[in-house]
Amino acid sequence: MSSSGGGVQQGPAVRRAAMAERVLADGSATAAELAERFGVSLMTVHRDLDELERRGIVRKFRGGVTAQPSGVFESNVQYRLKTMRAEKAAVAEEALKLIEPGMAVMLDDSTTALEIARRLRLGDVTPLTVVTNFLEAINLLADQRGIHLIALGGDYDPLHSSFLGVSCVEAIEQLRVDVCFASTSAVRGGYAYHQEQHIVSVKRAMLDAAARSVLLIDHTKLARTALHRVVPLSRFDLLLVDDGASAADLRDLEEQNVDYRVCAISESEP
Repeated sequence: MSSSGGGVQQGPAVRRAAMAERVLADGSATAAELAERFGVSLMTVHRDLDELERRGIVRKFRGGVTAQPSGVFESNVQYRLKTMRAEKAAVAEEALKLIEPGMAVMLDDSTTALEIARRLRLGDVTPLTVVTNFLEAINLLADQRGIHLIALGGDYDPLHSSFLGVSCVEAIEQLRVDVCFASTSAVRGGYAYHQEQHIVSVKRAMLDAAARSVLLIDHTKLARTALHRVVPLSRFDLLLVDDGASAADLRDLEEQNVDYRVCAISESEP
C-alpha cells in the first residue's frame, strides 16, 4: 500500500515517526484515521501504535491513541513543548523577576522551567549558576556566557528528556541553591501531585536542596488529578499561575494559605 505522503511506500520506522508527529500535533487520533492517512491496514496501525506506546510517546485506548496526559501517565515532552505556550511564557516572565545576578538556580525538567532557561539565554541576568536535569535546558544553556551550568546526571529518560534515578537524587543532595523552580502535573487540596513515582523523588530532592522554592503551573493543573502526592503546597514559598485560573481555583489556594501570584498572559506570546 502507498502512504498519503506521495504514493511511495514508507518503511515502518519512517511511518511510525510520521505517525507520532501527527498524534503529537493533534493530541489524539483514531486507528481508522491513521490507517486512512498512511494507507496501511488497521493491523499495521496497531502494531505501529504498540511500538510507539512501548517507547512512551503515546498511549493507546480502545479504538485510538492519545498524547495527552492522564492521572496516571505524563505526556511525552515533545507534546508538552507545544501546549499552553503563552501560559508558560507568562509564568516564566514573572519567575525571571525572582532571579538576581550571582544566584544559584535549579530548574526541574518541566517545560515551564524551560521557558525560564530560554530567557536566561538572553544573558540579561549574569553571572549565574544554573543546575538542571533537563536535557532540553542543558542544550539551551551549554554555550551561554556568564552562566555556570551544572548538569545533573542519572538514568536518561527519553519520555521526559531528562536524567532521573538514584544517581540524580544523590547528585542533587550534594548541592545547595538559592532558588528552585519546579512544576508538577496537578494541584489539589493543598498538595502538588505527579503521575509518575520516579519523578517525585527527584522533585522532592530539588526542593530540599533550595533555600527558596517556587511552583510554576498553568491554570489547567488546578483542575487535574495525578496519582502520586509530591509535597504539600506549604513547601513552596510562592506559586505562580497564569491569569486563566478561575476565581474558584484562586479561592481554594487562599483557603489553603498558599502565597500565589497571578501572571498576565501577553498578547504577543505564542
